Amino acid sequence: MPLLRTKKEVFIWLKEGKKTIEIRKGKPYRGDIAYFISGPNELQLKIIQKETGRLTELVRSDNFRRVIPCAETPAEAVAYLRGLYGDYDGVFTAYHVSP
Repeated sequence: MPLLRTKKEVFIWLKEGKKTIEIRKGKPYRGDIAYFISGPNELQLKIIQKETGRLTELVRSDNFRRVIPCAETPAEAVAYLRGLYGDYDGVFTAYHVSP
């Protein structure tokens, strides 16, 4: 049961169903329910699939808008995530979530 802190913008995307893939640094957490927290707000979503790999492998042309809804290209989505995770180039996990 992953407990994931998010920025307000990301929390709103998740709540509105615009964002259905959450990418985090590291190996997958155990559990099939993700708890997202932003300030006093909480959201519980079911994890329907997990993928692991490098950031550029997980963010693709067929899914980048489900990762970062405001991105215009996969490169923009990767740049947004690089702003959060810096130069880390290890394993990332993509959590596909559903309400």
